[in-house]
Amino acid sequence: MVKEVQFQVSPEQAKDVVFLRQKIKADLGIKTDFDFQWKKRSIDARKPAIKINCTFDVFIDEPIPPTAIPFTPKNVESAKEIAIIGAGPAGLYAALRCLEVGLKPVVYERGKDVRSRRRDLALLNKEMQLDPESNYCFGEGGAGTYSDGKLYTRSKKRGDVLKALKWFVHFGAEYDILVDAHPHIGTNKLPKIITSMREEIEKWGGEVHFETKMTDLFIENKKLQGIELNHSERRSFDNLILATGHSARDVYELLHQRGVKIEAKPFALGVRVEHTQELIDKIQYHGRLNDDFLPPATYSLVTQADGRGVYSFCMCPGGIIAPCATAKNEVVTNGWSPSKRNNPYSNSGIVVAVFPEDFEDKNNPFVCLNFQKEVEQKCWEAAGKTQKVPAQRLLDFVQGKKSVDFPRSSYMPGIVSVDLSTVFPPFVAKRLQQAFKDFGNKMKGFLTNDAVLHAPESRTSSPIQIPRDPISLEHIEVKGLYPCAEGAGYAGGIISAAIDGMKCVDAIVEKL
Repeated sequence: MVKEVQFQVSPEQAKDVVFLRQKIKADLGIKTDFDFQWKKRSIDARKPAIKINCTFDVFIDEPIPPTAIPFTPKNVESAKEIAIIGAGPAGLYAALRCLEVGLKPVVYERGKDVRSRRRDLALLNKEMQLDPESNYCFGEGGAGTYSDGKLYTRSKKRGDVLKALKWFVHFGAEYDILVDAHPHIGTNKLPKIITSMREEIEKWGGEVHFETKMTDLFIENKKLQGIELNHSERRSFDNLILATGHSARDVYELLHQRGVKIEAKPFALGVRVEHTQELIDKIQYHGRLNDDFLPPATYSLVTQADGRGVYSFCMCPGGIIAPCATAKNEVVTNGWSPSKRNNPYSNSGIVVAVFPEDFEDKNNPFVCLNFQKEVEQKCWEAAGKTQKVPAQRLLDFVQGKKSVDFPRSSYMPGIVSVDLSTVFPPFVAKRLQQAFKDFGNKMKGFLTNDAVLHAPESRTSSPIQIPRDPISLEHIEVKGLYPCAEGAGYAGGIISAAIDGMKCVDAIVEKL
């Protein structure tokens, strides 16, 4: 017999297996042998007496069954080929789903494999040498490989979240990601998992090609015919999943040149703020620091500033701020954390919603992308035309003062003192200033000059959408072209992107 039980306990009690067994036995009135395992776990820190919300599956007079493996591949070496452009979460999960349904995935990734990519990232961080084809956005695993591995998603209605999470466990992630309310893997562990996924794709007959960029696509009578690779090779495909991520700007330009409809899409723009993790822990845990019983604290903030949403994005406890530009005349920031989230600083994007209607040329499909570029290039110039970033102490920014020094920064290329109101237009800067005041009221101690702002946080999502039919998932005008995940404007994170990749494969199966 299997029963479910829920209750709240202290953080110390949640780590005490003997106590949990006694609690479960008393709550369910069990008088026979039983075993139990975590089903869901979350933290309730709204009051000083912090609680852990616990849900357990209890197995009475029967053993705990092995975790079901929902991945059932087939040999697809001689099967029908499906082209997949991009080896990020969407592309990899699309390829894995192809193995399940008996299609042969042929994955093309403009960047390098994980190991080679790591060397390029080291050069970027230590010597500010940017490779436009191998960086934090381009390469095996996409931007998701170096984004902490946050697996939380609100997209419960978009697909099978549990299946996507179980696939991560199958390829090496900890079982805890199936339990925690806000699961994460850690940037240090993701490369091995991503490599395992690729090896599985190749083992069952799929193909994965690195340093292979789609440079053209061929369309006749509104049907996809094939693609060009690296300006030289042509391959015929009648079904292609376009999973290139939100930073492959050349892909948008190529689609536009070939008459494929694209549209401007709202996105968000702002800064990445860095506090000490100790401060965030004290604020969120009512003076208590994280310890053996509590993880480094997170936060989620949202407010309205002059009628516009301003919110935290991709909060990284115990994390690092990373250089995420994809071109040599721009700077971009993002954040990540290792699995233990044990670095001394926390960081988060704080961003303002931006709409095509904010600009005169609102009907231009590139209007938001051009604005994104403009801010990134302005920040690059303000920081000395290097991969250093403009920075300002938080309270200085709110009060309109240029910072004369800084307490520290985890951003390895370095920071330069800049009045950030000079790199953002007033409709962004003023809303950020107001939002930080609101956040200071919500989290006492958050608004401090010991916090440092890094600019810009600009790659929150794609500023362009590639419109597709809501049923067939094909482009609304081009048959065989499947715009997918973040780069097409249909996902917002690792899990939602992975699910969208699987959905595109299912749509192809339905058509075939």
